[in-house]
Amino acid sequence: MASDARVARRATENAWLITGPLTLLAIVCSTVLALAQVAAGRQGAGADPHTAVGAEWGTAVLIFVALVAVQLPLLTFVVRRQTLTANITEIPLVLAFYYLPPLLVVLVATLAAVVVQLRRRLGPAKLAFNVARSAAATSLAGLVLLALPEIRGVGPGTWGILFAVVSTVTLVTFAAVVGVITLLQGWQAGLEIVRTSVASLLAAVLSMTVGLIILIAVTTTQWSLVLLAALALAVATLYRTYAQFLRQHRTLADIYDLTRAMAHSGQDGTLPDALLGRVRALMQAEYATLWLPQHGRHPEVLLTARLDRPGLLDFGKIPATLREQAVEQRRAIAVGPRLGGERQQLAVLREAAVKDAIIVPLRSGPAVIGTLEVTNRLGGVNFFTAQDVPVLETVAAHAGIALENSRLVDRLRHDAYHDTLTRLPNRRRITGALDEAVKIRAPGEVVAVLLFDVDGLRQVNESLGHAAGDQVLAEVADRLRASAPSSALVGRVGGDEFLVTLRLENAEAALELAARLREEIRAEMVFDALTLDVDTAVGVAVHPDHGSDAATLLQRVNLAATAAKSVPGNVQLFSPALESRSLRRLGIAGDLRRALDDGELEVYFQPKVTLRDRRLVGVECLARWEHPAHGEVAPEDFVAVAEHTGLLGRLTEVVLREGLRRSRDWGHAQRPLAVSVNLAARTLTDRHFPDRVRELLAEYDVPPQRLTFEIREAAVLDGTDRPIPALRRLRDLGVRLSVDDFGVGSSSLAYLRRLPVHEVKVDRSFVQGMATDPGDLAIVNAVVTLSQQFGLAVVAEGVESELTLELLQDIGCEIGQGFLFSRPLPYERLETWFGAQADPEPTAGLEHPRLRVVPDRSTILL
Repeated sequence: MASDARVARRATENAWLITGPLTLLAIVCSTVLALAQVAAGRQGAGADPHTAVGAEWGTAVLIFVALVAVQLPLLTFVVRRQTLTANITEIPLVLAFYYLPPLLVVLVATLAAVVVQLRRRLGPAKLAFNVARSAAATSLAGLVLLALPEIRGVGPGTWGILFAVVSTVTLVTFAAVVGVITLLQGWQAGLEIVRTSVASLLAAVLSMTVGLIILIAVTTTQWSLVLLAALALAVATLYRTYAQFLRQHRTLADIYDLTRAMAHSGQDGTLPDALLGRVRALMQAEYATLWLPQHGRHPEVLLTARLDRPGLLDFGKIPATLREQAVEQRRAIAVGPRLGGERQQLAVLREAAVKDAIIVPLRSGPAVIGTLEVTNRLGGVNFFTAQDVPVLETVAAHAGIALENSRLVDRLRHDAYHDTLTRLPNRRRITGALDEAVKIRAPGEVVAVLLFDVDGLRQVNESLGHAAGDQVLAEVADRLRASAPSSALVGRVGGDEFLVTLRLENAEAALELAARLREEIRAEMVFDALTLDVDTAVGVAVHPDHGSDAATLLQRVNLAATAAKSVPGNVQLFSPALESRSLRRLGIAGDLRRALDDGELEVYFQPKVTLRDRRLVGVECLARWEHPAHGEVAPEDFVAVAEHTGLLGRLTEVVLREGLRRSRDWGHAQRPLAVSVNLAARTLTDRHFPDRVRELLAEYDVPPQRLTFEIREAAVLDGTDRPIPALRRLRDLGVRLSVDDFGVGSSSLAYLRRLPVHEVKVDRSFVQGMATDPGDLAIVNAVVTLSQQFGLAVVAEGVESELTLELLQDIGCEIGQGFLFSRPLPYERLETWFGAQADPEPTAGLEHPRLRVVPDRSTILL
């Protein structure tokens, strides 16, 4: 604003470069006129030499009044920052130059200009310019009159002389205006004045013609003044009515164009540009301002359209106090010379160097959502009036609706591309951004896609409620947003799936970033008094290696995320093998039910042996499926298919029935072997499963202690109490419970002690590394020691060498299972293996058979 004040001061100073020469011209010409009048001894150009001096001055007074009267009402034409005014001063000037001496005409015109400019309350610079312009124009026209032949009568010769003289006034005035505008605003503004001057010059010619007609009428008979006065009154009344009608029509047309422009621009985000530019033009204001306070995710908006400035400026000319009053009082605030206002409001306006202003609240229903403001009516002699307030209020009513609709469209567009819970981009937005990213990938870089699948969210929802689940998702979103690089796009693409996409050097960098972000998410989450450990499985895919479009990349990163749940570290890069495996699972989904109906699934048995005295204590029952077309199907593949197709219960019962049947037969043969059956996490959510187990135990007449259920660590130790009811009911039946694959998760033995389990199976990855990795040996030793202190049995999976066996014996592990003893075998081969491996010396009673501990290397089975 200070810069605007400096510009205004420079403009005022430059205006004297035009005012000064005009003043000098007026003085010189007036001096010449005075000398000529003295020399000629005349009383007035074109007047009767016998006219009395008193009559001459009486005529001067009448013409003075006429000049003042015709200059006060203005026909206004706004051009850029200045206002061109058209009036009928040529009519009294025609009479003045006919009846009065030239020097007296200069005096009368100058005095009239002073009175008019003072009435308009112009500043010193404009007052001086307008007075100097009037004096210079009339004095130069007086010299033209002296140079032309003497006026005689009112014939055509007199018409030409007066036309030339008054035209001189018009041309000098026009030249002075063009000169000062060019000086202050540049030659483009001056050229625009020249281009728009045709109408003003034609109006001047018409006024001179009317003046000559009046002159002829008055010189013919003075009674014509009565008719002329009546005609002038009628014309003034008609013009006032027509002008009001024209102004209303133009205002309505402008408002209609404005509303149409707002309707079109509201869809593409250009509403402020369309609104403010047209409001400024409609109200003939220097500034038009839109203010919207901060609301929700929308920041505060303060935009101003200013004359001669392209685009919108981010400031407001109106003081904030007036804006706050308009919002608090919920009504328009209008302050200015023609608008009135409180004394304090006028003082605030003067301090801000504002001539006048109107502030109108913008409404959306009963609420005030902002203000629409106009400042400084264009033209030094023009001000906002009371009639302008309802016009701006009408515009504000339309603008309020348009702005609210624009915000609604923006909100709908935002909601269509963003998740409502986390405010992250959704799948649609991610897909579009990913499609654009793969199109403009630079050489030497990849477009990485990282999919984070939150583990255990379903258990959180079921145990703690969906509100807790939403808190977990929001916290994961915040952590990803804070930890991901600034160039990354973070989004939520599913219920418990988050995606990060960005440009990186290679796939290895993507894997490193995935591991780092996963660790950030794994930190404890505290909600009130509850602490949760949340883990994620991360799939990684990169363009161009794994796909050339967004759909393919998203499909393959999903496969990688699914595979990541079963690998150490839970981070998996996509490979073609994952896709072929997924397609294979899809192909066998329809065949699994038929295989269960036809009994195509077979149960294999893997022995469990005591490590100290090498006695067979039980077997683990494992399902196997030989597909007629695909060959041998991996257990994890058809188990996953069973979970997704609702066949998991039937699959579990098939294995359980076969295990109980064989356990019954071994008991009748005086070989009482326990059987172990794997349970999926979903089975523990079936409240009817414990009752079904009781029925099957009774049906096959097998003691409950001979049955062990193995549940993977991730299912039984999910951080909630969700599996505990089912585990307790199974324990109450007398069934033994075992935690399978212990150690690969993040659970602790202290939490394990609280669960109703009897046994811990150490994951094969630690057991197989005992002989070569001291860390694995330490982990197995810790698990065995602490488990024994808690009264839990320990089974070591993956025993494949004599050295591993010796190490397990040294640390006190009780039972082992692995290829050192036997691979999983079908029932017939298990019997053969038992006969070949068992010690030939007889065993007493029901004692478990002793083995020679010779690995079976003739059988190659899964």
